[in-house]
Amino acid sequence: VALKRMLNFNVPPVKNSTGEPVWKVLIYDRFGQDIISPLLSVKELRDMGITLHLLLHSDRDAIPDVPAVYFVMPTEENIDRMCQDLRNQLYESYYLNFISAISRSKLEDIANAAIGANAVTQVAKVFDQYLNFITLEDDMFVLCNQNKELVSYRAINRPDITDTEMETIMDTIVDSLFCFFVTLGAIPIIRCSRGTAAEMVAVKLDKKLRENLRDARNSLFTGDTLGAGQFSFQRPLLVLVDRNIDLATPLHHTWTYQALVHDVLDFHLNRVNLEESTGMESTPAGARPKKKNKKSYDLTASDKFWQKHKGSPFPEVAESVQQELESYRAQEDEVKRLKSIMGIEGEDEGAISMLSDNTAKLTSAVSSLPELLEKKRLIDLHTNVATAVLEHIKSRKLDVYFEYEEKIMSKSTLDKSLLDMISDPDAGTPEDKMRLFLIYYISSAQAPSEIDLEQYKKALMDAGCNLAPLSYIKQWKAFTKMASAPTSYGNTTPKPLGLFSRVMNTGSQFVMEGVKNLVLKQQNLPVTRILDNLMEMKSNP
Repeated sequence: VALKRMLNFNVPPVKNSTGEPVWKVLIYDRFGQDIISPLLSVKELRDMGITLHLLLHSDRDAIPDVPAVYFVMPTEENIDRMCQDLRNQLYESYYLNFISAISRSKLEDIANAAIGANAVTQVAKVFDQYLNFITLEDDMFVLCNQNKELVSYRAINRPDITDTEMETIMDTIVDSLFCFFVTLGAIPIIRCSRGTAAEMVAVKLDKKLRENLRDARNSLFTGDTLGAGQFSFQRPLLVLVDRNIDLATPLHHTWTYQALVHDVLDFHLNRVNLEESTGMESTPAGARPKKKNKKSYDLTASDKFWQKHKGSPFPEVAESVQQELESYRAQEDEVKRLKSIMGIEGEDEGAISMLSDNTAKLTSAVSSLPELLEKKRLIDLHTNVATAVLEHIKSRKLDVYFEYEEKIMSKSTLDKSLLDMISDPDAGTPEDKMRLFLIYYISSAQAPSEIDLEQYKKALMDAGCNLAPLSYIKQWKAFTKMASAPTSYGNTTPKPLGLFSRVMNTGSQFVMEGVKNLVLKQQNLPVTRILDNLMEMKSNP
């Protein structure tokens, strides 16, 4: 809603206006691009009157009679480039929108450039949008995508980090969270884990919110913001958790559709990039290997199949794709059948009445064609994505890893030794083996003895693993042991339902032999339990 309002020159779009939208140019930087692309498609932008959308730092031609909407971060280089645009008189009028708040001094730079270029009248509006976060789904957002390694777990936990670097990271995080609450128009209740980076963020965010509320005239939370109930009594709870509470979960191999896509394919900002395999035809000796086609697919909220199945275990997804395909084929056959009936000869009564009956059927068949095509597109998309995921599962034995890790995390009995898993050359990449071992190391109540550890290390080395993560986790574990009790994951193990081949009928395109059909049980991860305790106001810290 906030983005659409911005693209409409910061006036809420009128619902029933029949007129054409005002045609305009949208100019963004990489940050702006990441915020807009998961939410608005090119078609939707066009409906809002955006004819061109260009990167700020690309070579742009002057379009003197068109208004331009800028959506950029207030960085030095962006501001310089905007001043240059003003001097070159590229557009008719300029609507400047900053993703997060712009400082006084930078505003003055723009003002000076505008005066110098004699373009003061053309700068129509300057807005701070407070949109510095990326919304991926109705109820999920991430803070950033550009230079994200600068605000990562690793950046915060580097041994050689300086205080100023830490401050910068914290400020970046706080700025994004602050933008989120401004857009939401709500002031949160903040809870955090003590003595960690989470607490630093909480303190800074609290201060920023308070400063903003103190200045009642310019406060972002009162007045006519989008969803503003003046100081509504429903305040959201913001829980800030340090990743160290639970390091095993992000290493854990996954079994649900969305998580698998994210884990094994190249999946960023709701878009997945696949390399298409070129099929099995043999290339003549000495010929250059065929270049692999890259395809990208958007997995968005409008994709009903994705919405319904992103949390389902993979076997279920494969089955559903198959069912969708069969129902699609049935519909297609129906259309074909009607076509053949339409070639009716003879003038007798029966044929005529049949004809009028069929005309109605045909009309409905034709009107359902666009829907059919869309269905076909989604089926093809998910067939390709699921097949790509399946190849990874089979080649890396991910089903075995997933089941084994669940057993480790729930402390149940293991059916084969960890050493066998690591030294099995067919199972997984070195990274898979490392993840498995780290989970074992993190979840075990007492660390393995030195002799055992040496044995594991040797096996990992033989498998081609890089042992750097292990040494970090070793220090980390020694350090946290002093601080807290080990995390428990509740005793849940997935139950295998026998192999897939029995579930899937032979007509399926997914060759699932030998992949286990694991069913997920409800898991209570540490984060879930913390949240439950907070919501129920238990005293458990």
